Amino acid sequence: MTRLALVRHMPTAWNLAGRMQGRSDEPLAPAADDLGWCVPPELAGFRWLSSPLRRARETAERLGIGGFAVEPCLTEMDWGDWEGQTLSDLRRDLAGVMAKNEAAGLDFRPPRGESPRDVQARLKPLLAELGHAGHPTAAITHKGVVRAVYALAAGWDMRGKPPNKLSPAAAHMFRLDAEGRPSVERLNIPMTA
Repeated sequence: MTRLALVRHMPTAWNLAGRMQGRSDEPLAPAADDLGWCVPPELAGFRWLSSPLRRARETAERLGIGGFAVEPCLTEMDWGDWEGQTLSDLRRDLAGVMAKNEAAGLDFRPPRGESPRDVQARLKPLLAELGHAGHPTAAITHKGVVRAVYALAAGWDMRGKPPNKLSPAAAHMFRLDAEGRPSVERLNIPMTA
């Protein structure tokens, strides 16, 4: 079994405003400097990957992670036409359409965007590669990616609330078998000392 830890990047101004960011390449918010994040001891000796988006790379740099590799598969879900919107605005403006889409779970798809199932399909080759290689790996990534892997590991169809609340300021540890199938090891490992 290979250990894989996923960490959501530090917040951006869009995150703090509740806007869906997707592929928009926003920098970290100034408030990110005051969070006191550090790499948990459980991740000592792990090799590190990062999403190519600026907010993930900046998080890795602020955590003092040197030599991380940029991995395109870790890019956030594409929110298509809904990037920059808030869920509350979409629920208000597109009530019936939004309710039907949210009821689709893994097949929720913004117009001209990506579904969580698409994200899982994009991640599966990387998970298989990591599972086969056997090296403990941590990645700075995004909420949509963390939730997609968690859904695979927990058997959650993304309808309704997840079986466990996933903290945004935490590492989430999974185990990958040799084919890259994830299982939950430990969630919500704090990123603060």
